[in-house]
Amino acid sequence: MENYMTYLWILVIIVSLVVEAGTYSLVALWFIPAAAAAIVLSLFKAGIPLQIAVFFIVALLCIVFLRKYLEKALKKKSVPTNADALIGKIGIVTEDIDNITFKGQVKVRGQVWTAVSVNGESINDGEEVEVLAIEGVKLICKKI
Repeated sequence: MENYMTYLWILVIIVSLVVEAGTYSLVALWFIPAAAAAIVLSLFKAGIPLQIAVFFIVALLCIVFLRKYLEKALKKKSVPTNADALIGKIGIVTEDIDNITFKGQVKVRGQVWTAVSVNGESINDGEEVEVLAIEGVKLICKKI
């Protein structure tokens, strides 16, 4: 059990992988290369304070230099939902929109959605609206 720090760093990698897999939010990812660097030092019998210092330095460098790049790369791979594609589209009111009674429907791209107006104004059946946002299952619209 002479080189117990190697096992400790392996444990740090495993825990980091589990946390990152569970959150998928770039929280623990940085500790994996940092622990790998510390493992190399522990295999060469470097002192524990040096291993800990290198661990924190490598983790900090990864956060500073790689976080923005990885966040940007992950955002590029995310695909907007079909609902997000409705924002900015023009629809036809199929049931009068009245925010007071929480009634109203709009047909956009062949689909009928519950809708409210952005500024609280009533919008009559047959009028055109622009979809500004989606909150839950309701379209937020403005009269054109």
